[in-house]
Amino acid sequence: MQGTTIFRGDAFAKVSMKAQVFRGVNQLSYEEIPIPEIAADEVLVRVRVVGLCQSDIKKIRYPLYEPPRIFGHETAGEIAAVGDAVTGWQVGQRVVVMHHIPCMHCAYCLNENYSMCHVYKTVTTTAGFIPSGGGFAEYVKVPGHIVEHGGLIPIPDPISDEEASFVEPTNCCLKAVKKAGIAPGQTVLITGAGPIGLMFIMLVNLFGARAIATDLLPSRIAKAKEVGAAAAFDARDPDLSAKVQALTHGLGVDVSLLAVPSEKAFFQALECTRKGGKILFFAEFPDEVEIPLNPNILYRREIDLMGSYSSSYRLQSLACDIIFNRRIDVKTLVSDRYPLSKLAEAVEQAVHPTPETYKILIYPES
Repeated sequence: MQGTTIFRGDAFAKVSMKAQVFRGVNQLSYEEIPIPEIAADEVLVRVRVVGLCQSDIKKIRYPLYEPPRIFGHETAGEIAAVGDAVTGWQVGQRVVVMHHIPCMHCAYCLNENYSMCHVYKTVTTTAGFIPSGGGFAEYVKVPGHIVEHGGLIPIPDPISDEEASFVEPTNCCLKAVKKAGIAPGQTVLITGAGPIGLMFIMLVNLFGARAIATDLLPSRIAKAKEVGAAAAFDARDPDLSAKVQALTHGLGVDVSLLAVPSEKAFFQALECTRKGGKILFFAEFPDEVEIPLNPNILYRREIDLMGSYSSSYRLQSLACDIIFNRRIDVKTLVSDRYPLSKLAEAVEQAVHPTPETYKILIYPES
């Protein structure tokens, strides 16, 4: 590994590592591949834990990207090697790896639309092959742009690697909460009480608002109440709108957050959102879905429709503060832990969840 400072012990007695390589739609191959070589301005991180995200699942199950790739981006680990030109980082430090860092000078960045920045969208953290996050491997290489501009975040000693892996998804949810302008005293409808929906409930409460959740699974309806929802209903309830109206003095909710890609959920949100309210699309819908909508509904009721994609660089410090000071309890979201070798089984469980499936975490065996 040229141009690097190699770290303690026998960690690099081996030159290869295990990784889950995406070889095609629904084709994951658990392979022995070379440990990435790092340049002078790069850092190598040994992956301790990586969260399984819905975006990872889509990339694995649908023909969205050409193989071969190694996905995984909700990564927490330990610095294994640093390039000769790297300063401020030491071998052995525990870190969160952010796979998106904007350029900070394009028109999008100057308008704080960081997630639209070309540099942001071009993922460069990698465990090999086409850079795609790289968390589903024993080691991931972090390029100089990420290292130098806030993409490595030190993990405080009291915080576990599991908790730290929630920094990135927390940022994504936090961006939506901020974009929707959720404020104390408001009532927010959250459609879907999976891991993201449950995190939304926690964040809505943290910002002083009241959460109402919907889901199809009784266990998730109960879980929503457990993590702080003021009320939670079966999404198929024919009286859902009336119940929401009763809880909001006949007005409807101030904001609806769509945490599931469901056309029915959108129209429920439209029924439940008050005049002058907001509906935010957080979940990504299949490209072929088109939602017919009479624009006069938006015009006459002054409903704002908006979308929120990925994270916000501006909110990174706040996301870290929320996780590292345990302002929300992300540990209660973890339901399953799988070794890296069984990633395909973890994906299958996420696609066909049991009543108790929430957040799934993946661990390299080493």
